[in-house]
Amino acid sequence: MSAAIRLVRALRVFAVIFLSYLWQVSWAKLWPSRMDRKARWQKVNRRNARRMYKGFVRLRGVYIKLGQILSVMGTFLPKEYTEELEQLQDDVPPASYKEVCETFKKSFKKMPDQVFATFAREPIAAASLGQVHEATNEKGEKLAVKILYPNVATIINVDLKVLGWALRIYRNFVPIAQIERVHEQLSDMLARETDLENEARCMARMAKNFESDPDVLFPKVYPELSSGTVMTMSFMDGVKITKHDALSKLELDPNDVATKLIKVFYKQLFIDKFFHADPHPGNFFVQRGPAGQPRIVVLDLGSATPLTDNLADGMFDILSGLMTRNDNLVVQGIDTMGFIAPNGDRALLEGNIRKYFEKLLNLDIKDFSKIDPAVAQSLADPDMKRDELRQIMKAIAYPEGWFYVERAAVIMFGLQTTLAPKLNGIQVGFPYITAFMMEKNQKKFAKQAAAVAPAATTATPAKPTDVKTSSSADDHEALLN
Repeated sequence: MSAAIRLVRALRVFAVIFLSYLWQVSWAKLWPSRMDRKARWQKVNRRNARRMYKGFVRLRGVYIKLGQILSVMGTFLPKEYTEELEQLQDDVPPASYKEVCETFKKSFKKMPDQVFATFAREPIAAASLGQVHEATNEKGEKLAVKILYPNVATIINVDLKVLGWALRIYRNFVPIAQIERVHEQLSDMLARETDLENEARCMARMAKNFESDPDVLFPKVYPELSSGTVMTMSFMDGVKITKHDALSKLELDPNDVATKLIKVFYKQLFIDKFFHADPHPGNFFVQRGPAGQPRIVVLDLGSATPLTDNLADGMFDILSGLMTRNDNLVVQGIDTMGFIAPNGDRALLEGNIRKYFEKLLNLDIKDFSKIDPAVAQSLADPDMKRDELRQIMKAIAYPEGWFYVERAAVIMFGLQTTLAPKLNGIQVGFPYITAFMMEKNQKKFAKQAAAVAPAATTATPAKPTDVKTSSSADDHEALLN
């Protein structure tokens, strides 16, 4: 498919959906009493959601990736869309053997069956940008060979142009400052995910971060059988993390699996500051360890990304504020992360953050999979005027790097809820948060000690009780008590 034809087909998908809604709006104005409003819009949403799903499957590439993102971000779309698009998390139709051979031959000048002792023509997994085939080498070792689809870079460039146009239209309705960073960071993520040599480096780096934990496993990459578009790895056994029946056969408690998974995520985020930005269910397998404990197998690390200090510090302040019921820390964290636009109405935004925080503290959620719609409604401000809401939106910036954190956190929270609905992820991650806090305070203390060291040679040494920390550090220290 040429770039021009692909562009036309992509525009047609969005145009049909747009015209459908335009027609419904016109119909509602002409005959407002002909049909129940809620039922009508649910039907329209379902029909257009299916159109979007089918269109994304035909277009593949970036659109499947976009559908996967939208399926876990229900804030932006009606639930009919998230329900239809969530099929893209697992059921991505594979490309033909002939297509993937085209990519393989460009890298190795040979067909797969000329390089491997055996190579399965049918893939064991298919995703938005490539698929995985089972193989063996001459030693008889079982391998997994990941191959990108042909011309994936060209396809991505065309798709990103269309999404850029759509984002500019979206900005007219939602005036968030620097929202174009969503497009920039999606582009960056796709560039990294289509460089399998980058994924091999990310896999090695994260495996090193977890080398002291035998219950977190990563595939081993075979460099001599890999390239920028093909990556050969050791075959990792295990059951899909969301398959409750399979976990039961292994005599593993889903609550224990979810607990281990959350701890892995918190370690990546707050201690290593290098995290898996695409933690959807298909990227985790589970094994039963020697002592009956769950072992997590981590896959597909092409989108793994470093966490900037301002995002790590800000998130830490927000979580600390939630634990200590300190709204000043929450506001400070949001500011540190970069969410407050320089030219926005800071006082208006801070006031609403504090109001929201107060409502949040009064919630008592025992089962995260059965949150009453009235709970979400209670967090909204029914008295807020449209102009005030617009001013708040203008006061919000979109920090660089937040795209990855938000996406990873939303997907991880959804995965945890599927496994263990009553598990509180923040409480599970508490030991890792406190370790991060202790490391942060130790560095701060060392820096302060180094600054006063020259004076210490002539002045009377201070007693340990003379050393004072900042008020925010005191607030954080309360978490350990």
